[in-house]
Amino acid sequence: MGVALVRDEPTMEGWFQSNVLSSIGWTLDKGNPLFDLASEYKKCVQQRIDVSSKTRLSAMTLFYEPSTRTRLSFESAAHKLGIRVLTVADAGASSSASKGETLEDMGKLLGSYADVVIIRHPELGAARRLSSTAQVPIINAGDGAGEHPTQALVDLFTLREAFGTLKGLKVGLCGDLLNGRTIHSLLRLLCAFGCEVTAISPPELAIPNEVLQRIPNRDAIHAESDLHTVLPSLDVLYMTRIQKERFYDIDVYERVKHSYRLERKDLEEASDHLRILHPLPRVDEVAPDVDQDSRALYFIQSANGVPVRMALLSAILGLQNRVHAG
Repeated sequence: MGVALVRDEPTMEGWFQSNVLSSIGWTLDKGNPLFDLASEYKKCVQQRIDVSSKTRLSAMTLFYEPSTRTRLSFESAAHKLGIRVLTVADAGASSSASKGETLEDMGKLLGSYADVVIIRHPELGAARRLSSTAQVPIINAGDGAGEHPTQALVDLFTLREAFGTLKGLKVGLCGDLLNGRTIHSLLRLLCAFGCEVTAISPPELAIPNEVLQRIPNRDAIHAESDLHTVLPSLDVLYMTRIQKERFYDIDVYERVKHSYRLERKDLEEASDHLRILHPLPRVDEVAPDVDQDSRALYFIQSANGVPVRMALLSAILGLQNRVHAG
């Protein structure tokens, strides 16, 4: 099978020059063309085919919190597309934010330096604040315990590759559902795309009411505290770590930090078609011996961050080079 570059329309409906701040309102009609493009990019990445375009566009990664997979996959995606990268790691200390500059003032300037800005920030709503004054698209790469919409795209792409469809999947979301911004972005999409969701957490880490209230069909969500009770019925188990950095009361963290641990022996209860995802990093909620099980997809999921973010950057910036595998 060969893969070739072809010329296509320079814009993709719903994505061109748009901010990516939240997963609210996303539909399959909006997501599927992006996933189709990501599939083609993935083939090119695997076959080491150059898909870079002759562009002078630039992307800025502005990260106020630590990141490995998100920042590096965005930067890798940009490089593979021929987009120049400006990176600001530890932005709270290395930028003028350390002098008291506001996100709104920073937003007024960033369009002079880059054509798209990817921001991670500990403050809920930070990406939206930046976008209120920026003249270029802003991508939310995580805002505190708020959202992480591009990770949700990576997750859905991974599930679509594994199952061919999203509709009807029984998905268990397990762990820190209170602070998990990835969960908040993913949950509404799972419900909107026809999945049945079991929210597995201790009461202290349940999905926040403000998140649930923004999901029209939240009747598709069922609460459970015992992972082993629901594991045999699941198509997908999405594990998350207990996020110590989000806790204001360390006593609460100490009480819930070891709530869940998935080991390979536990998978004897699960179906053969179960697929295990995790946004990473993990702490101790997934034992290393699970890695050897063919049902564990979290490292594939992480690698999918590159082609999915290639597709997203391409769609937002209107790059005319598209790929076609034949």
